[in-house]
Amino acid sequence: MNGMLKNIKVVEQGTFITGPCAGMMLADLGADVVKIESPNTGDPYRTYQEGLYSPHFQAYNRNKRSIALNLKEEEDKAVFEKLIAEADVFIQNFRPGAAERLGAGYEQLKAINPNLVYCSINGFGPDGPYRDRPSYDSVAQALSGFLGIVTDRDNPRFLGPALADAITGIYAAYGILGGLVSRGSTGTGALIEVSMLEAMTHFAIEPFTALFTLGQAPKGLDRPRLAQAHILRTKDDKLVALHLSSPEKFWDQLVEALDAGWMHEDERFNTRLARIDNYEVLGEELTKITQTKTRDEWVEIMGGSDVPFAPINEVEEVVEDPQVKHMGLIVDVEPDGEDAADHAVRPAVTINRSRATSIRPAPRLNADGDAIRQSLRDGSGWPALQPAAGTTPDGAAQARENV
Repeated sequence: MNGMLKNIKVVEQGTFITGPCAGMMLADLGADVVKIESPNTGDPYRTYQEGLYSPHFQAYNRNKRSIALNLKEEEDKAVFEKLIAEADVFIQNFRPGAAERLGAGYEQLKAINPNLVYCSINGFGPDGPYRDRPSYDSVAQALSGFLGIVTDRDNPRFLGPALADAITGIYAAYGILGGLVSRGSTGTGALIEVSMLEAMTHFAIEPFTALFTLGQAPKGLDRPRLAQAHILRTKDDKLVALHLSSPEKFWDQLVEALDAGWMHEDERFNTRLARIDNYEVLGEELTKITQTKTRDEWVEIMGGSDVPFAPINEVEEVVEDPQVKHMGLIVDVEPDGEDAADHAVRPAVTINRSRATSIRPAPRLNADGDAIRQSLRDGSGWPALQPAAGTTPDGAAQARENV
């Protein structure tokens, strides 16, 4: 992506999602990310399914390099410290105190490189009563209040994607970028700290503002009720989502698209406040109508109106969606074996009208270890990126430029 961060060197000692996601966000912008992993098994996310290259690991570790180091061994610790001496950023998502025990705490690395932007990610913060508790995605969603907002109290369920993990990683990358900008003006590094609790609480900022303004926060279905959002089932047992918001024009367009003029006269639905008060009944009436046609038929009908809607796509349907194809949202991954993904979702941002057109695959465990050690051993300093396997040097350079 135009190599926006191409001169930024990152050492990532992350596991599972939060730390690796932060590293991936920087790598997607062109930063050179060297991932430090433990020997033998590496990042535990590698083995989330069988083998050492699970799709879960691949998702958050693209565009990186890997070296296996045991920081309890002096030789490996020396390699680590040489990388830190030249790095711009260090990322870790250990429990509080673990980095210090490994010799990778903030003060320890700051002594090696005062210009380092050091990012520490954890579950609940560096201190306090929950400091030493283990935390995972579902725990952070629950404690932060987010899960209480989105969960139907009558049928409580977790949301599928690891939202808290990924969102915390994105907040960490945001903080790191701020640290780099600050360093550019002050000449000194920074300590960036973010917890999953902080990230998810901030992510849910709107209901907290409602609490502090109105004295009452939304619960469960309050948000879709106020937003006039509905999920409707169609004749072929598929789903369509509507979000009418507050402009009355969207309601008018929906009534016209559904050929349901009678709703304009029905006192339960003829004003926005009435539709909010009768949210459940309205959803039932709308579903009666949408069940008369297939999802594809409704997509064509609503697509010709000004209704904010979308089919609720399965993942495989997203890949074939016309707008997704037009935006080039799915890109090639450089070949790396039968167990590797051959496509990926590209970075979400467009920079100077340029988008990523390919992705370097997540590294195999210690794939770059020998080259990195040799570069540091012979005095060359931070190791240069090598061509991807199966490509010519020119081809690899072009792939990196595209990414």
